[in-house]
Amino acid sequence: MANPFDQQRSLSGIRHIIAVGSGKGGVGKSTVALNLAMALKQLDLKVGLLDADLYGPSIPSMTGTKKEKMRVHQERLVPISKYGLKLASIGYLVDEHAPVIWRGPMLFKAIEQFLGEVDWGDLDYLVVDLPPGTGDVVLTLAQKTPVSGGIVVCTPQNLALADAVRAVAMFKEIQIPLLGIVENMAYFKQNEQSSAIQLFPKGQLDSYLKENGIEKLAEVPFHPDIGLFSESGVPLMEQGLEEGKCFAELAQKIHLKLKKPAT
Repeated sequence: MANPFDQQRSLSGIRHIIAVGSGKGGVGKSTVALNLAMALKQLDLKVGLLDADLYGPSIPSMTGTKKEKMRVHQERLVPISKYGLKLASIGYLVDEHAPVIWRGPMLFKAIEQFLGEVDWGDLDYLVVDLPPGTGDVVLTLAQKTPVSGGIVVCTPQNLALADAVRAVAMFKEIQIPLLGIVENMAYFKQNEQSSAIQLFPKGQLDSYLKENGIEKLAEVPFHPDIGLFSESGVPLMEQGLEEGKCFAELAQKIHLKLKKPAT
């Protein structure tokens, strides 16, 4: 039987693809993907962001671009440009309130188009915001093109950890190297001098990571402004605030992990 991963083809002009997944919804995966992309761009890198959540695209709203539509130029889709990023999403192709009621083959075709028919140009990084779960979209991505690494987003409680473990296993199964886990909403501080408050029951994430030799790439605190900025369409990293430090450090770690040695 043919190995489906033998059909992978590198995307012309794109040096690294980073897949950001979670195994479940509601853990802030899109927030992490967007602000990671912004932080990589602030390292003077060329960055694109693919919103691969075909059923629930959120990147257009989070970047204030939901009224934009991708156009076709020379038989290729032109990504939306905002905040120095190149953006692609099903939200730029269908009506904002239209449900996407597609079976597997249509999902496969959509991901193929986003990968091969969007004029991404030259990019250092293409960050892919995956849908929740472990289904068709991520499998299609992995089969179509080599992915440099995967990041799993998790919140502190064991309910979220159970799904994160599945996401870790998914990356392994489909041959995407795991870069590590981002713990989102890890704690809350009223100010820099106050003690950290656990908003969620502290589960066994840390012990799971230690037992399995997985790196915790970042602890992103809960901060009301992060949600407010997402709602306003202006990403946190565009604000230049202290709360963005964790994403800046995350981008530095990822870039160091994936940066090829000079020749």
